[in-house]
Amino acid sequence: MDLFSSMRVSATGLDAQTKRMNTISSNIANAETTHGVGPGNGPYKRKDPVFAAQTDRENFGEILQNVLDENVQGVQVTDIAEDERPSRMVYNPHHPDANTDGYVAMPNVNPVEEMANMISAQRSYEANVTAMGAAKSMAQKALEIGR
Repeated sequence: MDLFSSMRVSATGLDAQTKRMNTISSNIANAETTHGVGPGNGPYKRKDPVFAAQTDRENFGEILQNVLDENVQGVQVTDIAEDERPSRMVYNPHHPDANTDGYVAMPNVNPVEEMANMISAQRSYEANVTAMGAAKSMAQKALEIGR
């Protein structure tokens, strides 16, 4: 794998983790949102990014020319899926969205789980930054050897 391929793979990881952090932030921000915009909308549903492998090829020539990079893959976010877990039912008869029994359907967002996901995304982002820095350092050393 050449240096540019490794940088492209790290860049896809940075992009995917950025989208993951944005999704987690949205989940935390809406952890208490009991109804959406418009009539008949229920509580906020937790969202998760769906990751998929993406081959690291820029053009047809690279595919034919570079057999060593055949299995090099980056990552991409293909979808933002809603979590299908049921809403939490909280007893609060004074809430405007309470049902006849006094229960309010709250979002299926667990702030502790979201914070753990955020730490994981942050560490993954840092790992991709480190890998990109290592590739950059190798490129600089290769240029110094050529002097």
